[in-house]
Formats: sequence, structure tokens, C-alpha cells
Amino acid sequence: MSVECTRLKSGLTVVTETMPHLESVALGVWIKSGSRNELQEEHGIAHLLEHMAFKGTARRTARQIAEQIENVGGEVNAATSTETTSYYARVLKDHVPLAVDILADILTESSFDDEELRREKHVILQEIGAADDMPDDVVFDRFAQIAYRDQTIGRPILGTPETVLSFTPDQIRHYLGRNYTTDRMFVVAAGAVDHETFVRQVEERFASLPMAPVAPPVMEPARYIGGEGREGRDLMDAQVLLGFEGKAYHARDFYCSQILANILGGGMSSRLFQEVREHRGLCYSVYAFHWGFSDTGIFGIHAATGGENLPELVPVIIDELRKSSEHIEQQEIERARAQIRAQLLMGGESPAARAGQLARQMMLYGRIIPNNEMMERLEGITIERLTDLAGRLFFNTTPTLSAIGPLEQLAPMDEIAAGLSNGRMELKAASAR
Repeated sequence: MSVECTRLKSGLTVVTETMPHLESVALGVWIKSGSRNELQEEHGIAHLLEHMAFKGTARRTARQIAEQIENVGGEVNAATSTETTSYYARVLKDHVPLAVDILADILTESSFDDEELRREKHVILQEIGAADDMPDDVVFDRFAQIAYRDQTIGRPILGTPETVLSFTPDQIRHYLGRNYTTDRMFVVAAGAVDHETFVRQVEERFASLPMAPVAPPVMEPARYIGGEGREGRDLMDAQVLLGFEGKAYHARDFYCSQILANILGGGMSSRLFQEVREHRGLCYSVYAFHWGFSDTGIFGIHAATGGENLPELVPVIIDELRKSSEHIEQQEIERARAQIRAQLLMGGESPAARAGQLARQMMLYGRIIPNNEMMERLEGITIERLTDLAGRLFFNTTPTLSAIGPLEQLAPMDEIAAGLSNGRMELKAASAR
């Protein structure tokens, strides 16, 4: 396998990894722009643009876009996140020129037809409604809103019915012109691809992309705030998220936070899974996670359980957080490293996963990071660093609590915060069960 990178005169970056044993290619365009780059009145427009890109161009109707890629057995899709947007395809190696042509077409010549826009708005309204009916999704949206109150980074990516219905084709074009420029875009392919041939194809088809934004991209600095948000619903289970301010991608403790999340709740052997689910049977799902952004991060614990278990569940979670700040076994660190290494190597066997990984590294770090360098960073993480980080994360920052469901027995926030301040919370299992 070989990774090559070329920066075109236009400023567009092209990256490939040749995997000669494959017959297929995963390719796409990644843009360093997402919902966080929206103006106040543009809430949801990044996601709407992703949808509208497939709804017709100057050369193809929406149906032709779908038929032409599927006629050759390929697939095409897109995704919007907080800080990035991606448009990607997977095809057999002989059909890479077609995939490049279609991706270039939807990103440079989309028509944003009024009637197509009207229809797609209603599709997204249904998507918003469906998301609202899924508590395990809503609890995460509310979690971000509470952690970053009144900030773009904390807003749901889908937008609101009011904002989505208000958008015009000109507003979409304005967002596109401000954010989809060559200095923020990366065309990446992994699989049975020849770098020089791919570069020529990209250079030819993406020549019309603007090199400089019409207006500078916007992204307000993140300010972690924290707090609580509860919504009582008549549900079988309660969805509970407890979180803390994490670390940005470039922070020294970013990889340390990833290891800590793995140790606490990264799999069936993790502390939370073993203690909360296996030993005590307090929930059917519990895990820890760490999300990194360009200038902030979030460390969280998610649990799904019956409301009657909440009086015991929360104190046990807090007790496990305290224990992580006092002692961690070397074996736990080795297991977490092994899991991350396996994820890296297994991802390298999938062209789609590898293309996404290459794109993220270019957007975040401006270069490709070899797996051995990644593992060297993880090797530098010690027991002392992990326990110190746990103490700072869990007991020296304002917590964020998001909960949905039967919450009558969920302790008040001041009681949870007090438990976090001293690492202990009174167990009320006897009265709860």
C-alpha cells in the first residue's frame, strides 16, 4: 500500500492510497465545513445543501444521478457533521471516472431548483420528526445544546422546521460559496486507484471550484458551559448522559482521553460494563466516549435503564469515575491500546474506512499520520497521566446532564454535582428497589 498526496495549483488537495489487491475504489470529497460554519440564521443549511446536491445539476436530473451510479453497481451518499461534510462513492475500478464526474457535477453545477427544494424541505421535516421520536438520539442533541448553550457547535445538525422552511436557493448558494472552496476541500480515494491518473481526472473535473471564499468562513470559538436538561416522557427506559469538558484534537491529552474512555466504557471488559451491567444488572447499555473538535471536546457516559434503577445507577457511575482517578491497571492500558491498534489496522483493510481516515487526518493535521506514529503517541500514555486526567476531567469541571424518560427517581443536579465534587454519592438502592 502507498499513500500519495498532491496539492493542485487551485489549492485543492488530492490524496490516494493504492490497494492493488482490490477491484474497487472508495472515493469522495471532504469539506472542512459543517453545521458549525453556519450563520445564526442558517441553522440546518449545511445539511440541506448536502441533500440538495443530489437533486439535479445543469447536466443531470436527480434520477439520472442515481441511475448512472447504480447502473454500474456503484453507490453514492453524503454526510454532514459538526465540522465537516462529505460526499462519497464506491465503484469498481473501471468506473472511477464516472464517480469523479458525478461528484464534481453535484458540487460545482447543482441547480437548486425551487420545486426540488420544496420537496426536500419536507423530507428533512420528516427526518427531524423521526429524530424527535427516538429518545436515544434526542438525549445526545440536548446534551450538546446544554454543554454549549446558545452556540452554533451545540445546535442540532438537522436544524428546526422553521429554519429549514425559510431557506432559499440564494441562501444555499451563499453558504456554498463561503465554505466550499479549494483551500477547504480534499478529494480522497483508496483502493484500486492510480494516483497520477486520479489527479488528472480531479484536476479536469473540479477546475471550476472557487479558490477563495466570497466571504470568510465563520466559526465562533467554543465555550463549554455545562448544566442540565431533563425531559420526562412515558417510556419504558430512561436515557441518561453525564458529561464533562473534554480535549480538542490538538490538545496534549486528546489521546489520553481516548484511552480513558476505552478503559471506562469502551467494550464488554470495560469498568462500567462490568460493574454496572454485568455485576449489578443496573442497565442494558452503558458506555463512555470522547468526542474531539478543533478547539474543544466532550467526555461522556451514556446509560439506558429502567427508571427504578436510577437511584443506584448514578452513584455507581460516579464511584467508577472516582476509582479511575485513583488507580488504573497497566493491563487496562495495554488492552485499550490493543483495541485502538486493531481498529486502525482493520480500518486499513476497508477502502471506505481508509479514505475517511485519510481525509480526517488531512483536515485536522494537514498531513497523513502513519499508524506507527499513532501507536507511539499511545505508548507515551502512563498510569500517572491517566489518573491525573481523570481527576481533572471529572472533578474539576462543571458537569453536563441530559436525561429523557421516566426520571422521577433521578437525583437532583445539585446532589449529583456534590457527589462529583467529592467523588462520592449516597447510594439509595434500598429505597429504589
